[in-house]
Amino acid sequence: MVYDRRPDDFKRINTPELAEAFIADQIEEIKKQVGDKKVLLALSGGVDSSVVAALLIKAIGDQLTCVHVNHGLLRKGEPEQVIEVFGKELGANLIYIDATDRFLDKLAGVSDPEKKRMIIGGEFIEVFAEEARKLEGVDFLAQGTIWPDILESEDGIKSHHNAGGLPEDLKFELVEPVKILFKDEVREVGKALGLPDTMVYRQPFPGPGLGVRCLGAITRDRLEAVRESDAILREEFAKDGLDNDVWQFFTVVPDFKSTGIKDGKRTFDWPCVIRAVNTIDAITAEPAELDWDFVQHVTERITHEVPGINRVLWDVTPKPTGTIEWE
Repeated sequence: MVYDRRPDDFKRINTPELAEAFIADQIEEIKKQVGDKKVLLALSGGVDSSVVAALLIKAIGDQLTCVHVNHGLLRKGEPEQVIEVFGKELGANLIYIDATDRFLDKLAGVSDPEKKRMIIGGEFIEVFAEEARKLEGVDFLAQGTIWPDILESEDGIKSHHNAGGLPEDLKFELVEPVKILFKDEVREVGKALGLPDTMVYRQPFPGPGLGVRCLGAITRDRLEAVRESDAILREEFAKDGLDNDVWQFFTVVPDFKSTGIKDGKRTFDWPCVIRAVNTIDAITAEPAELDWDFVQHVTERITHEVPGINRVLWDVTPKPTGTIEWE
């Protein structure tokens, strides 16, 4: 059944049986909606878009074309992983587009987070429109919109590139099979679809990517500082087995500097803020409690290995009052 809103009596999907029932229902609805037409999927490689991809492959097979856009705002190694998993292992129709310069040029000098989101979302639409023209006969755009995306957009907390309609001049109809689900339910559906754990339990990642973790106006050097510090954090969480215990963890680098000391010399560099939270549905969240030795070790690595970083700060704010992401 297709819902515009999540019903108040909707039974939370927390068992394989409920997930299987949801999958069967959505496959039937996708077939009804799409028919013999073609679909483009915004495939980021995250949990939501991966589950949507698996659903669509089961429902319509080769009618689906997955488009992975490298906008230059992905985490370290992610484009390569998407190509490996989806292009080679799952055999999806995958188009890879490196649009790094295109996105970063448009974002130059833009500091307002809502404007950044709008630019990134708008550019995604343009990229998909270009691909649709090449493929011919594409009538649908699939998206991994989930219920918290819609709620936060309606409440004015922040906008989501995948929680609104397309411009009027684009003749795409949206396919959003998981839009009434919470994140934990999407994971349950992913497991039932047979997706690998590395994909199902992959951390949530915002559509605008590191663009909303490189706080303020994005510069390429500070963007790299975010990317490298995030890679170190993920490596250390995995090494200590914390990646399965903490729901989401990442770094942000704000657009201001402070005095520090490196190699006996004065520095004037950025701070790196670490965010680590636990939650069930992303509506509320609590800061993760981490061992102090671990905190010190991560701080040591980031401040000594990432150019441009001379301080590490730890964000222990719950949601509310803070949101999980900073922008």
